[in-house]
Amino acid sequence: QVQPVESGGGLVQAGGSLRLSCAASGRTFSNYAMGWLRQAPGKERAFVARINWSGSITDYADSVKGRFTISRDNAKNTVYLQMNSLKPEDTGIYYCARNSRYDNYDGPRGYDYWGQGTQVTVSS
Repeated sequence: QVQPVESGGGLVQAGGSLRLSCAASGRTFSNYAMGWLRQAPGKERAFVARINWSGSITDYADSVKGRFTISRDNAKNTVYLQMNSLKPEDTGIYYCARNSRYDNYDGPRGYDYWGQGTQVTVSS
């Protein structure tokens, strides 16, 4: 079992950066791919980025490619999301979750064991 806890959100101006962290309890953390998804106001939860168990394979939504970087430190049971060149449309609640269905990573149905989320607000 994996229980994620997100942190690092906040208010930032457009063009700025934030680094989100996801600390996950559970001895099996390093066995699983992990992902970040976000939910903007009035919209459904959407895929942002995914990293495989070892950190050797990453996937990104087209809207964040080249600006966001997902990484993990299995010794610390932590996944990170470095967000650069932030835009107002990046505003939302960011969730960390276990990618339980590896071939289905680009939507919320491919994930379980969700964290409580962390708010990111980008002002223009």
